[in-house]
Amino acid sequence: MAASGGPLPLPTFTVTHRQVFAIAGPAMLANITTPLLGVVATAAIGRLGDSAILGGVAMAALVFDCIFWLFGFLRMGTVALTAQAYGAGDATERTAVLARALMTSAAIGLALIALQVPLAALIFGSMGGSDTVRGAAEHYFFIRLWSSPFALGNYVMLGWLVGLARPMLALSIQIAINVISMALTVALVLVFDCGISGAALAAVIAEAAGLIIGLTMAWRLLGGRFDFGETSVFDRGRLMRMMAINRDIMIRTAAMIAVYLFFSAQGARAGDVTLAANAVLHNFTLVGAFFLDGLANAAEQLCGRAYGARDGVAFGRAVRLIVIWGFVFGAGASALFALFGSPFIDLMTASADVRLVAHQYMWLAALMPVCGVMAFVFDGIYIGATWVRDMRNLMIVSLAIYLAVWWATLPLGNAGLWLAMLSFFIARGALQAARYPALARGPFT
Repeated sequence: MAASGGPLPLPTFTVTHRQVFAIAGPAMLANITTPLLGVVATAAIGRLGDSAILGGVAMAALVFDCIFWLFGFLRMGTVALTAQAYGAGDATERTAVLARALMTSAAIGLALIALQVPLAALIFGSMGGSDTVRGAAEHYFFIRLWSSPFALGNYVMLGWLVGLARPMLALSIQIAINVISMALTVALVLVFDCGISGAALAAVIAEAAGLIIGLTMAWRLLGGRFDFGETSVFDRGRLMRMMAINRDIMIRTAAMIAVYLFFSAQGARAGDVTLAANAVLHNFTLVGAFFLDGLANAAEQLCGRAYGARDGVAFGRAVRLIVIWGFVFGAGASALFALFGSPFIDLMTASADVRLVAHQYMWLAALMPVCGVMAFVFDGIYIGATWVRDMRNLMIVSLAIYLAVWWATLPLGNAGLWLAMLSFFIARGALQAARYPALARGPFT
C-alpha cells in the first residue's frame, strides 16, 4: 500500500503474509519505541536529585496511562469503522468517521480539562503518598492534562490511518511525537531548568505537534480539503452505532485496567520485595505484548476491510494468518524469556532479594506471551468486525474467572496471583475463539 499522500486506492482483499506485516510491523516498532519516553523523562527528572519529585511524576504518568488507555476506543473504534468503510468502497463514510471521532475526542479532552480539580482530588486523594509526592504529581497533572484533546485526537488519527492501510504514516506520527517529547523534556528540564513544568509542557507540545502532523496528512489524503458533509457526519444511525461501539470498548478496557490494578495492589500487599520483583517481571510481559498488539492492529484493519466488503474468504484468511503468526511470536517470546530471562533480571535490579523472588516466578512470566496469543489476536478480530458487545461480555466473564482463580490460589501467594493472570489471558482467548464460529456465520451468509 502507498505510504504517502495522494488519492486513496480502491480496496483489494487478497490477504497475504506481506499485508499482515505491512500493518503489524510499524505497530510493533511504535510499541517498542514508546517506552523510551518514560526512560528519558525518568532520567531527566531523576537528575534533579529529589526522589519525592521523581515519585510524584511517576505517579502522575501512571494516572495518564490509565486515563488515556480508558479512552483507547477512540483508536480501536476508528480503525474498525474506517476499515469497514474502506472495504465497502464508501469514501463519504470513511471521511465522516474521521470527523465524528475527532469531535468525540475534542469533547472528551475538553471535559477532562474542565473537571481537572475534582479529578485530581479524587485520583491523588485515593493513591496516598507524602505531601511532597502528591504535590509534585498534581503539579505535573494540571499542566499535562491540557494535552488531552491533542493526545486523544492523535488516537483518532492513528486509528484512521491504520484503517486506511497507511501504517507507515501512523508510525511516522508516533515517532514524531516521541522524538519531540524526548527532545523537549531534556531541553526544558535539564537545559532551561523548568523542572516538573518542563516535563509536563514537553508532553503537551509534542501531542499538539503530532495532531497537526496527522491533520496535515489527512488533508493530503483527502485531496487537499476537509469536505465533511453535515448530513453524513451527523447521520443519527451511524452516530448511535459509533457511540455504542465506543461504550462497549470502554467497558471492556475498564475491566482490563481493573485486572492490572488489582494485580499491582495484591503484589504491594505481599511486600516491597514482591512488588519490585513483579514490576521487573512485568517488563517481560510488556515486550511480548508489543509484538502481539502489532498483530492485533493487523487483525483490526484486515478483518475490518473484509467485513465491510462482506468478503468471507478474505476475512477467514486474515484470521488464519494472524492466529498462526500470533503463535509464532508468542511461542518465540516465551522461549526467549525462558532461555535469557535470568540475566536480564540481574541486569534490571541490583537487589539480591528482588532478584531471588523474580527468578522464582520467572517461569510464570515467561508463559504470558504464549498464553496471551488468542486473547490479543481475537481482540483485533472482534474489533475489526465490531463484535464489541460480545467482546465486552466475554471480558467481564474473564474478569470473574481471574478473580475466582486468584481466590482459589490464595494459599500459593504470589504464584497464585501470576496463575490468575495467566488464567485471565487464557480465558479471554478461549471464550472469544469459542464464540467466533457463530459470529462469523452471520455477515458472510
